Amino acid sequence: MSDWISRSKLLENTGGDKEIAAEVLEIFRNQIETWGQMLDPADDPQRWADAAHTIKGAALGIGAQKLADVCKVAETTGRGDPSPSRAAAAVMINDIRDVLYPTQDAALKLHHELSRSSGFISS
Repeated sequence: MSDWISRSKLLENTGGDKEIAAEVLEIFRNQIETWGQMLDPADDPQRWADAAHTIKGAALGIGAQKLADVCKVAETTGRGDPSPSRAAAAVMINDIRDVLYPTQDAALKLHHELSRSSGFISS
């Protein structure tokens, strides 16, 4: 799980409070459900750039640096290039999804772990 989510960063972001950590993981889940649907290479680049930006922020909140990094590339391109090709957009969005899904799985597992345990273990 440490490949996808940094427990130490989540711990830092939540003051070590497992209830807050669980809430932040839930916010992450809600953000990716909502904004993940807007990752469509056929859409206006501003739309998927905005989605990438929001997912990036949610990823940083849980310590998912790999996801934040791929989102930043799509966000920067979508906002900086007035008309990126659909193929380039598709590659960037697929790059996000390649990291998003395992990060989502790791977040769900960590959320479950936090709801079952009495403490927060950083690793």
